[in-house]
Amino acid sequence: MASSTPSKPKWATVKTTLPVRPLPLNSMRVPVTTDRLIIRALAAEDLDSLHLLRSQPEVMINTPQGRPDKDIDETRPKLEFFLPPKDDAHYNFAVCLKETGEMIGIGGCHQLKSIFGWPAMGYMFRKEFWGKGYATEFTKGWLDMWCKLPREEAEVEVDQRSFPEGDEKAVEIMTAFTSAENLASQNVLSKAGFERFLDWEDADLRNPDAQITLVAYRYFPSKHVAN
Repeated sequence: MASSTPSKPKWATVKTTLPVRPLPLNSMRVPVTTDRLIIRALAAEDLDSLHLLRSQPEVMINTPQGRPDKDIDETRPKLEFFLPPKDDAHYNFAVCLKETGEMIGIGGCHQLKSIFGWPAMGYMFRKEFWGKGYATEFTKGWLDMWCKLPREEAEVEVDQRSFPEGDEKAVEIMTAFTSAENLASQNVLSKAGFERFLDWEDADLRNPDAQITLVAYRYFPSKHVAN
């Protein structure tokens, strides 16, 4: 929901690591299974399922848009954003039930450069699947996929406030953002290994006349990257 960089950024150009670019294309992404889920590449055939997800007010209130899509034509470009020829710039996936193959959500890295300069991840699940542990299961599964991507050295401009206090090393970071009122998402991120590092006030894109408290989380892939 952030509309701008949090106040008082401390920008610095650092040498770190990031997944090799371009990222694997959708056609190269092998589906990954967890206990109850299949995490697979998005496809044009997912339009109806994505529209069902984005038609739920309870889901969309937690997005910058703040309202359901008006019709399937409004949903279509949201899906096309993650399909060829744009798929090498994102690492987003369909989240499906393993038993039935039904798509119940979407998630992954939707921003390779977030408001702190690092990649950011997020997810959306249909309301009827909330509170069942699916978001945590997906986040853990997806982070394992992200950590297994090959790495290369990279020079990036990042906000130094994303580093642990007293740590001047530019260790690779994955970020995530939510509102202070969204305790469920904060709980998911904490269970998946993220740590909270910054709160700030920003304009609420759902209501430009209002302010909202946002919360930033960080995760350290280097602690989990396979040798």
